[in-house]
Amino acid sequence: MSKKVALVTGAAAGIGRAIALRLARDGIAIGVLDLKKEACAPVVDEIRAAGGKAVALAGDIASRASVQAAADELRAAFGPINIVVNNAGITGFVPFMELTDAQWDRMMEVNLKGAFIVTQIVLPDMLAQGWGRIVNISSSSAQSGAATMAHYSAAKGGIIALTKTLAQEFGPHGITANNIPPRFVMNTVMSEESFKHLGQDVRDTWTNNGPIRRQGEPKDIAGACAWLASDEAGYVTGQTIGVNGGRYI
Repeated sequence: MSKKVALVTGAAAGIGRAIALRLARDGIAIGVLDLKKEACAPVVDEIRAAGGKAVALAGDIASRASVQAAADELRAAFGPINIVVNNAGITGFVPFMELTDAQWDRMMEVNLKGAFIVTQIVLPDMLAQGWGRIVNISSSSAQSGAATMAHYSAAKGGIIALTKTLAQEFGPHGITANNIPPRFVMNTVMSEESFKHLGQDVRDTWTNNGPIRRQGEPKDIAGACAWLASDEAGYVTGQTIGVNGGRYI
């Protein structure tokens, strides 16, 4: 994997940070992308301190021009992009009857259109090489639904459908596409924001409601992502790999 280059979105913190660090351990050069380049610097420093290769990138995934500039910067640093992890996203809680067009559109623009833009920009590199890995971070709310999260659940459901479509369209070119739908993961911005809304009682109930009775950790998602990005998972595509402690079952 030392000749591979990965673009990880939303990589300044939380799950994205853990994925960037984990892929770097496998020798992959990492483009650490988030809204602000300075927020990515600590992750880049950590990767480099461990002997890895990384570059900080600023980009708004909802802006094609912004993503194109970041991808070009990554290519200039390390070469063609072989792996993309669509992790960046936003969350929100709004009762369905209070949900506005603007809130719906913004959620779709970032969480669904953003993955479309990023993937479309990096795919030419994968097609040219006949090898590629697309890993999308969806959500268990797309599988089960979630009250007051219609826009979020719908966008993440779109990610699952997009993943399957990419798998079918680009499998003949040596490119796999899979998605990981986490349940809730501790010490991430989105998870903590969610539990401010849901409350500690819900956190405790969810933690104890499942075969593995602890909260998920960013490294749990990162481990699955690293496998899906590897040659070992070359015969796995179009799949939803639930990393959720068994809670969804």
